[in-house]
Amino acid sequence: MKNYFLILFVGLSIINTAQAQGHGPIYGLQTPTLAKGGINMNAAGMSIGTEDEASYMLRYTFFYGITEDLQVTLTTPTVIERLENAPRTRGNSMMPSNGDIEAALWYRFFSNAFGVGKRFESTAILGVSAPTEDVRGQVNVGNSVHGAISTGYASRVWYAWLGGGYQYYLEKDNEQLGDLPYASMVIGYRPDIFMGDYPKPDWRIFVESLAEFPGDNKVNGQFFSTDERSKKVLVGPSILGLTGPWGISFGALFPVYRDLIPNTPREKYRVALNISYWL
Repeated sequence: MKNYFLILFVGLSIINTAQAQGHGPIYGLQTPTLAKGGINMNAAGMSIGTEDEASYMLRYTFFYGITEDLQVTLTTPTVIERLENAPRTRGNSMMPSNGDIEAALWYRFFSNAFGVGKRFESTAILGVSAPTEDVRGQVNVGNSVHGAISTGYASRVWYAWLGGGYQYYLEKDNEQLGDLPYASMVIGYRPDIFMGDYPKPDWRIFVESLAEFPGDNKVNGQFFSTDERSKKVLVGPSILGLTGPWGISFGALFPVYRDLIPNTPREKYRVALNISYWL
């Protein structure tokens, strides 16, 4: 964990602006998009720990609002240390096991506002990515396509999002990384004490869950299970604090269900910290 806080310090020292995605969770899919012409940036420090080792990564994401319902994102990683057999991860926040450069479109195709600050909405995500390494989990890793849909409710007090997605890797040199279907659910709460306007700080609390169902890899046309393949459900808390144009969020996930391939290292935790700035 000392290494984790060290990379956070390094990452924060080399950015001038950063932004977490909207006003929502770290891991789970969500629905908010930026206003037209809105810009924000995000710098995140991330770590996954198993019973044997840990990985560390910095990730930078740029967001731009094309319209109030359509935004484009670009995310790039700085991988500091990889896991030898990293779990397949996805959700709203690509973790250190996924050192991909990704561009994506977020389209909020449904929005129904009612009451004061209350709304139901749904957002679709479509992205393409390129890996920063040639081999992942002893298999050649190619480019990938990612699609997801999230729907939910947001108000000034309560938040809830339910979403699911699918990542598909293209074949490279007769080898293909397995696909990744996944689902997420988030419940959020904003205490009454934080209902004031700026400059009063605004804090929100979330309980996040992420379920992952990775498929088998393929080599020379044959599917096979490798040691890093496992199905799991993770649950954990996160917090988001806002003041003026700045935001900070921190969260952790812990496995509550695992269906592991024999001899697979047991994952212990995932942690992430984001520093944010709205332009």
